[in-house]
Amino acid sequence: MILENGTIRTLDPSLPVARALAIAGERIAGGVGTHETALASPETVDLGGRCVVPGLNDAHVHFPTWALVQGQVSLDGARSLGEALALAGAAAEALPSGRWLRGHGWRSGDWSPAVEPTRQELDTVTGDRPAALIAKDYHSLWLNTAALALANGDLEVAGGVVERDARGEPTGVLREESAWRFKDRYMLTSDEEYLDAMRAGIKLVHARGVTAVHDKDGWLGALRLWQRLEAEAPLSLRVLQSMPHEQVGELRALGIRSSFGSPMLKLGHLKVFMDGTLGSQTAWMLDGSGVQITSGEALAEIVLLGAEAGFPVAVHAIGDAANRAALDAFEATADVWRPLGLRHRVEHAQCLAPEDLPRFAALGIACSVQFSHAPSDRDLADRFWAGKTDGAYAFRALWDSGALVANGSDAPIEELDPLAGIRAGVRRTIDGRPAWHPEQAMTVEQALQATTVNPAWLAGDEHRRGRLRPGFLADLAVLDRDPVEDLDAQVVATMVGGRWVHNPPPWD
Repeated sequence: MILENGTIRTLDPSLPVARALAIAGERIAGGVGTHETALASPETVDLGGRCVVPGLNDAHVHFPTWALVQGQVSLDGARSLGEALALAGAAAEALPSGRWLRGHGWRSGDWSPAVEPTRQELDTVTGDRPAALIAKDYHSLWLNTAALALANGDLEVAGGVVERDARGEPTGVLREESAWRFKDRYMLTSDEEYLDAMRAGIKLVHARGVTAVHDKDGWLGALRLWQRLEAEAPLSLRVLQSMPHEQVGELRALGIRSSFGSPMLKLGHLKVFMDGTLGSQTAWMLDGSGVQITSGEALAEIVLLGAEAGFPVAVHAIGDAANRAALDAFEATADVWRPLGLRHRVEHAQCLAPEDLPRFAALGIACSVQFSHAPSDRDLADRFWAGKTDGAYAFRALWDSGALVANGSDAPIEELDPLAGIRAGVRRTIDGRPAWHPEQAMTVEQALQATTVNPAWLAGDEHRRGRLRPGFLADLAVLDRDPVEDLDAQVVATMVGGRWVHNPPPWD
């Protein structure tokens, strides 16, 4: 196949832009005039001035969770408690009797007047059906009385927060480990529900130009779900699956190392949480606030165990104290992991003390960030991190320091839409307001590299995908225009391994 009469953004420094692209089987054969003689009776596709870019890669997504919530009530965008309750009530009325009400996306920091939700208020619109609404940052859970009663008072857990009223009674809001344990014990979802949602989710992300994801839902057993999908039909999405660090012993005992798997489904990193989030005010900060989930000393032990088992580590770190502790742990263990070539990463790296920012590049620790978080979180950051936002969401400063920056969505916290994330990274605004900390804006070329080349490197795939160059896999997206010239470009079609997986040509 030859794609011609368009702009090919190869992301390859040796030939950044071409006018045509030749594909043989599942791989790039080269540019027309070079290798096209290797193609037997090639099909010619007229791009009609459109633009081709490497397939888009979301470097941080909770894919089964995101897929599942597509069918749940969304409270994202509610500007008050009343609006959130109205959305929840309307959804509850549409459900059969006895069914759980499940939803996501509320953020009390966005509400005016500023209040925290309670179970009693949720009871007014849900009655005696169990209701569970997960916050936008996925680190807080708002329950009604019927749902809370299922735990029979067993709510406290190390690393968790149970919000209580003046009488000491639970308000219905659980945070961090308390929220996650409740979800694991009482909000059960069958594999079939997940699989149905994931099948639909794969089609949706292909329509958004996505050819690969780094899935962070290892804690809920996502690996078995992906394996079931791959067993029933060839996967059309490349998946790098993280695993909970608590499972490193079992992985080592079995002799399973990072990168084990198939061309479409591979094991990636061990996932560790250092702290909570900005929205739930549980980010571990140098001023002593927040929640410490893993200490620096404990992380160092995990890194050493991971190195022994052949796994790099991906560390969730939001607050400046959490990021410093993570960097300290990587530095203390570098003599062990660096000779092994392990590609460690910090997920989010949202608030950094100035002296810690250059340490990522110096240590060789990648920054797995979410461009869309900066404009989405700006008001909360200005409120809760007043005076510290010069070191918050500092994506351009990290890039300029020499750190490897990879872009994801953290879906379902933000939407799984890489082009929207690229626009957020370049514009630093999503709502018409002036750019927030415009000095941290990325160029379009940098944002594209962070969404194609760099995630492939983190997956150990830098020699087979991420760029459009001869010998690489033909994973690509066709856009209606060149995003470097017009940032509002939209996806027309998507190809994985030389096969169209969304909207094959011809196009109108």
